[in-house]
Amino acid sequence: MINIICVGKIKENYLKDGINDYQKRISKYHKINIIELPDNDIINEGNEIIKHLNKKDYIIVLDITGNELSSVELADKLDKTFIINSNITFIIGGSNGIRDDIKELANYRLSFSKLTYPHGLFRLILLEQIYRSFKILNNETYHK
Repeated sequence: MINIICVGKIKENYLKDGINDYQKRISKYHKINIIELPDNDIINEGNEIIKHLNKKDYIIVLDITGNELSSVELADKLDKTFIINSNITFIIGGSNGIRDDIKELANYRLSFSKLTYPHGLFRLILLEQIYRSFKILNNETYHK
């Protein structure tokens, strides 16, 4: 199972459509679940995130100071992780970031860039990269 815990509600229809499209595409390869939490202060957001964490899962925090990977490296990371963990949980924090104690719980910190993205757009980008990973792992063609 892939869980994506994210803070903030998606308001824009074009983002909702894209997110739904990639969720459907990914579901052909793997079960995926998006857990959407309300915007709040960083303390309460953190408390809500923790309620949805299973410490047996492999936890990946999306963090601007994390490791940057290519799409092929991300695919390899997911492939190797699924060999030893049946569940991967990604965490996308709110506009105030993610509490340090949650970052400490993470098995891995992943950065897509030093740039800051709107959270809804980033959710779509993450889903696209997960889908791309499955295409890479299955040796299926996908646009470059």
